Amino acid sequence: MHILLTGGTGLIGRHLISRLLVAGHHISVITRDIAAARVTSDSHIDFWPGFSQRDNLNDIDAIINLAGEPIASKRWTRQQKQRLCESRWQITAQLAALINASAHPPSVLISASATGYYGDTGEQQLTEDAPAHDEFTHQLCARWEALALDAASDHTRVCLLRTGIVLAKQGGALAKMVLPFRLGLGGPMGPGTQYLPWIHLDDTLNAILWLLDNTALNGPFNLASPHAVRNAQFAATLGQVMHRPAHLRLPAWVLKLIMGESSILLLSSQHVIPHRLESSGFSFRWTKLDKALADVV
Repeated sequence: MHILLTGGTGLIGRHLISRLLVAGHHISVITRDIAAARVTSDSHIDFWPGFSQRDNLNDIDAIINLAGEPIASKRWTRQQKQRLCESRWQITAQLAALINASAHPPSVLISASATGYYGDTGEQQLTEDAPAHDEFTHQLCARWEALALDAASDHTRVCLLRTGIVLAKQGGALAKMVLPFRLGLGGPMGPGTQYLPWIHLDDTLNAILWLLDNTALNGPFNLASPHAVRNAQFAATLGQVMHRPAHLRLPAWVLKLIMGESSILLLSSQHVIPHRLESSGFSFRWTKLDKALADVV
């Protein structure tokens, strides 16, 4: 297939490119930084600086849309929140418009979202049809998903990736988490009772490929381990794997002082269940947190 990919320089995108090339696909990557995206010299990959020269996507078989400003990289000022939204919404709206303008549109759009769609929902178990708490992360993701769904038709199915915290050997949220543990300063964040949706990078990539290949699947999918854990359990397991103490609790007020409104990324609770993914026949490779962390730390 000829696959168009956005977000090729991100954690998931970089690894997904390699998997798609191994599978024999031709990839076109939309990127503002071609040098950073050029992870291989494979002849089956090319780079587009944008959509300015295109009025349709007739030559594209599938689209995987992972573009977006990293959500936890900066404090959420009004300007930063706008950047977070625009970096996701604009390119998704462009893709949907080009798909709808195509006489022979791509057969599938797989578009990123996040478990932040649900907001802070406490103890509630969250399958894909669960109601959300109306806050910034929900508003960001709900609009993001709605723009992607504008591309849905009898010719193009749309799959939405509500992804949790991705555990990987390099980069991502885990890279920031391990530093205090290495210094012997690790422990739960805030109350520690909040659920933390996690998924191993391998399962993330496998799930995307599963949705790409299974043509009957569409709609939202929770990309999170079927074995949810609380923040305190995550901290204890990380400390055990790293052979470091994990007893220093970081109070919620300190997180709010340091991070401002974005502290909700660490303090909110999302007990996410990957119901639709498992019901479709997908099998997770990494279901136990201790084994997943031991693999990546």
